[in-house]
Order: sequence, then C-alpha cells, then structure tokens
Amino acid sequence: MKRFQKGMPASTTPDEDIFDLGALFAALWRGRASIIFVAGMAVLAGGIYAYVLATPMYNSTAVVMLNNREEQVVELGSVVGGLGSDSSVVNTEVEVLKSRVLLGKVVDELGLVEDPEFNGSLRPPSQFTRFKRFVKRVILPSADFSPPSPAIQREATINALLGSLTITNIPKSLVFNVTAQSEDREKSARIADALVDLYILNQLEVKFEATEQATTWLTERVTDLQVALEEAESEVKDFRASTPLVSPEALEGLEIQVKDTRDRIAGMEAAQEAAQARVTALEAAETPQQKVEATNDLQLQRMLPRVDEPAIAQSFKARFGQLAARAQAELTRNTSQLAALRNSLAELERQTEQQSQDLITLQQLSREAEASRLLYEYFLSRLKETSAQQGIQQADSRTISPAVVPTGPAEPRKSLIMIASAMLGLILGAAFVLFREARSNTLRTAEQLESTTGYATIGQLPMIKASRRKDAISYLKERPSSAAAEAVRNLRTSVMLSNVDTPPKVIMTCSALPGEGKTTVAMSLTLNFASMGKKVLLIEGDIRRRVFGQYLTTEQTDGVVAVLTGTKSFDEVVTHDELFGADVLIGDKGQSNAADIFSSVRFAELLKELRSRYDIIIVDTPPVLVVPDARVIAQHVDATVFVVKWDQTQKDQVIGALREFESVGKPVSGLVLNQISPRGMKRYGYGNNYGPYSAYGAKYYLN
Repeated sequence: MKRFQKGMPASTTPDEDIFDLGALFAALWRGRASIIFVAGMAVLAGGIYAYVLATPMYNSTAVVMLNNREEQVVELGSVVGGLGSDSSVVNTEVEVLKSRVLLGKVVDELGLVEDPEFNGSLRPPSQFTRFKRFVKRVILPSADFSPPSPAIQREATINALLGSLTITNIPKSLVFNVTAQSEDREKSARIADALVDLYILNQLEVKFEATEQATTWLTERVTDLQVALEEAESEVKDFRASTPLVSPEALEGLEIQVKDTRDRIAGMEAAQEAAQARVTALEAAETPQQKVEATNDLQLQRMLPRVDEPAIAQSFKARFGQLAARAQAELTRNTSQLAALRNSLAELERQTEQQSQDLITLQQLSREAEASRLLYEYFLSRLKETSAQQGIQQADSRTISPAVVPTGPAEPRKSLIMIASAMLGLILGAAFVLFREARSNTLRTAEQLESTTGYATIGQLPMIKASRRKDAISYLKERPSSAAAEAVRNLRTSVMLSNVDTPPKVIMTCSALPGEGKTTVAMSLTLNFASMGKKVLLIEGDIRRRVFGQYLTTEQTDGVVAVLTGTKSFDEVVTHDELFGADVLIGDKGQSNAADIFSSVRFAELLKELRSRYDIIIVDTPPVLVVPDARVIAQHVDATVFVVKWDQTQKDQVIGALREFESVGKPVSGLVLNQISPRGMKRYGYGNNYGPYSAYGAKYYLN
C-alpha cells in the first residue's frame, strides 16, 4: 500500500523520471473509446476517398530485355559494340528510358500535349487556383495569367508523363518492367508500348548514326592516308634517282676497303720507321767499323781488314755511298707511298660516311612509306567493314512482352487504403489520448489527487443534478440510501476518524477557487450529522459573498458579524433550518475586513463557547487563493476539509492552496474530490472506477 507524506507532493519523489509503461498502456486503455472513434472516422474518410473521391488509375506494363549477345551477320569487327551486363549498364539503361529526349518523342507521337490528363493547362482551374489568381490580381494588377507557351506546355507534359511511369529492373536479370499509369486503360497500354518501341528504335538510330559517322570519318582518313602514301613513295623514288647506288652491300665493301687501307698504312708506317732508323744509323757512322755495323753489308765486311789500302778504301767508300743512297731512296719511297695511302683512306672514309647517311635516309623514307602503306591498308579494310555493317545493325534490347490493356484499376488500392486509414486512425487516436493525458492539468481520480498533493483523499462525491444547492440538499434528504448520500456518509466517517483519540468538533470546508462545491459539501455534512441526532451548527464563514440566505427559508439578515461586533447576541441571530435539521449562523456585512474580523479574540471566544453548546460545528470558508480568511479561521478548527472540483481545478492551484495552509502551520486534514461525473469518468476511460458509489455497488443504493 502506497504511503503519502503529508504536505509532500508525489512530484518531488525520485521516481518521477522513471518511464511507467503500465501507466502508458493504462492511459491508452482508458482512452480506447476515443481511439476507436478516431480510427473509425479515419476508416470512414479512407473509404470515402477510396470508393467515392479517388479517380481510378490503370497500370499497363511492357517488358523489355537487354540483348547482350553479340550476333554478327558477317564476321567483321563491329564499329559499335553491344551492351554489357553489369549493374552500371543496367542502371544506365533505366535512366535512358527516363530521359526527357525519349519521353519527348513519346509525347509528340501520342499527342499528349493535347491530353488534359498530362497537360494541366488544359484542365479547368480549380477553386483554389482561381482564388490564388484573384489574390495575385489584387496584389499585382499587372500579373500575366495568359496560357503558358507551347514549349513550356510540352515540358510540363513530359514532367507529368515521367511522374506516371515506373521503370524497374528485375533483380539478377536484364529484364525491365516499363509501367505506365493513366486514367484510361487503353492509353496506359499505348504509352508503355510507345516508350518501349521508341527506346528500341532509338538504339538503332544511335548505332546507325555512329556507323554513318564512322564511315564518313574513315573515308576522309583513307583519302588523306592515300595522299600521304603516294607522297612517301615519291620521295623514296626521287631519293634513289638523285643518289648513287646505295645499298648495305656497297657500304659493306667500302668498309672492307677502309679496313685494308688502314692495315697497309700501319705496315707502311712500320717500314718507314725502319728505313728512317737505318738512314739515321748510316749518317751517324764515321769509322769504317761503324759503317760496317750500320750497313751490315758482306762486301764492306770483307773490305774492312784492307780498308787502309787506297784502292780498297775507295771501293769501301763507294760501296757505303751506294748503300746510303739506296737507304735514302727507300725512305723517300716509303714516305710517298704512306702519303698516298692516307689520302686514299680519307677518301674511302668520306665515301663510307656519305653512303651511310644516304642509306639511313633511304631506310627512313622507306619505313615512312611502309608505315603509310600499312595504315592506309588498315583504314581501308575498316572502311570496307563499316560500309558492310550499314543496314545490318541490331538493337541492344527487344520486347519480350508488349503492354496489355488492364482489366481493372491499379489505384486506388482500396484494401490498402482502408488498412492504412485504420492504422493512421489508431495512431492519431493514441496520440490524441496521450496528448490529452499529457496536457491534462486537472484531477480525475483519488489516486491522481493523492500522488499530486501527498494528502489523503477522504471523500469522493458524485455530481448531483440540481440547479440550486437547496435542491441538492433536498435530494440527499429525500434519498438517504442513494449513492450520493452514501458518499457523504463516507466523508463524514473519514472526517471523524481523522483523529480517533479526539474526534473533531469544529470542521472547516474550503477550496482553492470559487465554484468548487465547498458550500454544498458543508451543507451536506451538516445534513448528515443532523440526521444522526447530532446538534449541529453551520456557520457561513464566507461573509464576502453571503450566499446562505439565498437557499435558507429565513428572514434573518444579521449574522456572525453582528455577534462578533456585539451588536446582537448569538441567540438573537441564530436560526434553525428544517431542511438541514440544524442551526445556521449566516454571514452579514460588516465595516471591518473579514480577515480582521476572524482574527479577533471575540471569534475565538465565540467558537469556544459554541463548542459547549453543539456537538458539531461546520464552518464554510472563502476560497484560499482569493482571500486569507480560510487560513485565519483554520487556526480555530479541529479539521479542515479541502474540496477539489473533479476535472476542473488545476493541479498547481490545488498545490498552491495547500501550500498556503502549510505556511501557517495548519495543513488540511484531507481532500475531497467533488462533483465527479460518472459519464465523464467513462468518457475518459476510467470505467466504473469512481469511488464507493460506482456501478459495482449499484445493488446497495436506491438512487
């Protein structure tokens, strides 16, 4: 059982941040009637839209497949190849089907610009459109409302056609579903077929244009290459005619001659050196012996022993001179031959260099001519292949299933709309209930009242259908076994048991604001105590409004103020009311402030005196948040009954009023939830859970 600390609202407890799922479902369950009502209205609205307002729309689907097989009529390399089968190609073809160029062709072929379904400018303007035009005319008198230009209408028609198309690729395949939607079933099939046919035709046109462009370009290239080839061959011919015979063999022969000449020069240089050394040695020889050694001649060697003889000396000299002259002649001859060989070598090297340069030039010209020939032959063959391909191109797609005229509308999907409407209604109903619960700042149950304030609820009083308080009291008196009368008895019992050791004699009723039923509660308690045989006094403590006189059959005008001021005695002003069966001390107007009057010692003494004369004294006080009178009177009473009007008094108002009593050290004894409406409780989803007079106790009551 939950315990409440007096004066401490439950909102200060540390559990307030915990999300209570049970409370959420309880709120939804209580508001089930509202949720069902909102869901029913949503279903009704959805049904009206689906079956009455919505325009039937028909879907027709044409199926097209990408043909990625390269079927060649002739075994030639294609200038324009076929499509692949990867995801990028598939996605590209989907976008091609949605392209504005292709859709523009469909619009032109089917004349959709003249169709009001796709050209909105042909439809009569709606009321909203007329209103907007009227506002624009008022704001901008010079605004132009003439029909859009044909180009703009065509673009708008293309946009409308694009919005009516759905192009999807079947997963893991090269098949596309092209679905067209229209108000006319036959028109939807025509649109789908026209789009697919123009898509395939567009592929053929693209390939034909590509082949034609390739043929034109190749023809120009072949012509240019032919001219270049002829020029290159002419240059080779002219070069051969302008130069001696140039060939690798001739160049090789010249290189052999150069090598032989170089070898001969090397040998001649060695012989020249030997001859030069011999001449030098002969010129250096002075004595006969040296001359013999220098010449190494046999005759001179035989003459050497007899060189002293004149004849021999003359012969020796002559022989030596011959040998010296012969050596000098040989040196001269070698020098001449060496110079001639060197000149010949220079000429051969020059010829070899020239032949090499000419051969390189000839080879370069020949290669250029050969390259031009090969390029010319290649382009010529490609030109022939491309020319052969014209007229045999195949589209990359083909229709595998033309569009069929639908037998029934695809939209609106009535069952789906009804389900969606029901779901939306349930969501909106639940949101409304939760929003109402979240925004509700009033109190509807005793549990809410206790959790909000921290005070115990000692009574729950139903609403009594009566136009006057007197009629309500008459109802309680005439029907003592009614649920309302039992509720008052429960309140009386709770008040008397609020202090078991010292039951209260002076009881005060109060509320936060006017109109919460505190006066009726005070009168009801008075009637109930009096019916028990108690001697009861009812005091009108709200001397500012003074409403008791309107409901009592008395002509007395003086009351509590006259007693407190000493103008009249208590016995002179107190009246006995037969309806209550109790004495009543009404309020009267005084010169002093009401709070000051009740703060006087005389009031305290009066209550003290009355305690001895009456069993129960009930004081009805003004609203707490309006005037301070109730807090002043609370200082002299034994129990304070705080009345809260069901589903009207705000939580912060109740808490603020209770805080006023706590500020003066006189917390209330208990709370009363007043004027509870059973129908309202059911409407809010609380069912029969509205106190001791609820439906489960109907057999005990005589209403």
